Amino acid sequence: MGIGLAKTSLERALVIHAVAAPVIFGLLAALYFTFFGYVDPLAAAAGSVVVVIILDFFVVALLIQRDLAMFRSVPGTWLPFALIFLATYLIGRLTSA
Repeated sequence: MGIGLAKTSLERALVIHAVAAPVIFGLLAALYFTFFGYVDPLAAAAGSVVVVIILDFFVVALLIQRDLAMFRSVPGTWLPFALIFLATYLIGRLTSA
C-alpha cells in the first residue's frame, strides 16, 4: 500500500491491494498444497490470515504508521483479509480434492 500511495491515488491503490493480496496468497497456497499440504484448507486459510493480521498490526500499524487507523478501513484492511482467507481456502479445496 505504501508504494501504491506514493505512485497513484488512494482509490487505485486500494483496488490494486484488494486484487493483489488474494492473487499472491492464492499462488502461495497453490505451492503449499501442491508440495506440502500438511493441514486442511480451513486451517491453512485461517493461519494465513492470522499471520497477515499480526504483521499488519505489529509492523505496519505500530512500527511504521504508529497508528491503528488502518484497521478502520474496510476496503484497505478487512476486505484484503477476507479475500486472502477465501483465496487460500478455495485453492486448498481445489488442489486437495
